[in-house]
This record gives sequence, C-alpha cells and structure tokens, in this order.
Amino acid sequence: MDLWADRPEWIELAGGRLLWWPQAFAPEADDWLAQLGREIPWRQHRLRLFGRELDEPRLSCWMGERPYRYSGKTRLPEPWHPLVAQIGRRLAAICGRPFNGVLLNLYRDGRDSMGWHADDEPELGLHPLIASVSLGASRRFLLRHGGGERRELRLDHGSLLVMAGEMQHHWQHALPRAAGVTEARINLTFRYLPPQGREE
Repeated sequence: MDLWADRPEWIELAGGRLLWWPQAFAPEADDWLAQLGREIPWRQHRLRLFGRELDEPRLSCWMGERPYRYSGKTRLPEPWHPLVAQIGRRLAAICGRPFNGVLLNLYRDGRDSMGWHADDEPELGLHPLIASVSLGASRRFLLRHGGGERRELRLDHGSLLVMAGEMQHHWQHALPRAAGVTEARINLTFRYLPPQGREE
C-alpha cells in the first residue's frame, strides 16, 4: 500500500482506522497558512502537569458552537472564522459527517510540540471522528497502540488525516519536538460535540 499517493486512502488498524490524504489541500495551503496565521486570535494557554501549572508548548484557539473541556480546562469558543468554517464544510463533505468545533494549534517552530494523548473527552461522544488539516512545516506524527504497535506518518503542508472508528479508545498520538525546524505549523482538528446527554 502506497501511503504517499496523492489520493485519499483508508488505513485499517487494530481498533481503528485512518484516512490519509497527503496533498488534499495543497493548492490552497499557502493562502490558508498566511491568512490563519494573521487572523486567528492565538493564545498561550496553561496546563496542569504533575500538579504544576505550565505554559502549553504551542499556541491554540478553540472555535465553534460549544465550550470544550480538555487538559483539565474549559475552553470557551471563539466565533467561527469564515475561512475555518469553509474548511469545515469541505471536510464534512469528505467525511460524510458534520463538525461543530475545531481546535487550532500553532506550533511556532520545532520546539513546540504535543505530548501523548487520545481525543477521548466525554464531550466528543463514544467514537469521535477527528479530521486534521496540516499547514506549514512538515512534522512527524506518532501513533501508539495499547498493545505495543507503533506507527509514524509525516504530516506535510496541505495534508489531511482523519482518525475514525475506535481509534481514541485504543491508540494515542503525539507530535514530538523537531530539532532544526524553524518554520511554523498550523493544525486544525475538526470534531463534532453531540448534544449533551447523547452518545454518537
């Protein structure tokens, strides 16, 4: 299976599946990166780790229709940016599912990172589908299964990665630091928060 082909392809994994499309948005990626870098209200948030409050190693923005709680903090949503809403509609058409929220992350250079985690917050329902668009610097994306299996993908400028099925129950993912990377990367991770009290 050629994971680098310029076409969408589902990758079946133990306990989940990925839709991998390396050049999904390559024609628009430069313009999107520049506009979102200028216009998104990026903030430096704090997280609690081992009983201490620390700066997250990235900037971020939660956008959508409802508050979202993760990493021990409740994020109030920013209004939809027109370009982000447009990207969300395109992803909904690709994935066959709507999205009502998106977490945007700005990795300023290779020193910014994301540690091991799963997107398994109760607000996302039983089997969340996470659609991730990458813009800017190419970075390594690591996956690890509870049974020991590991995978690695390179998220390039304009790529799309969708995590579906039971991925968030069995797999964790991370974006490690990258020595020598001086360019910024913006990542948009679209998700759907079902109405309270409903599992989807």
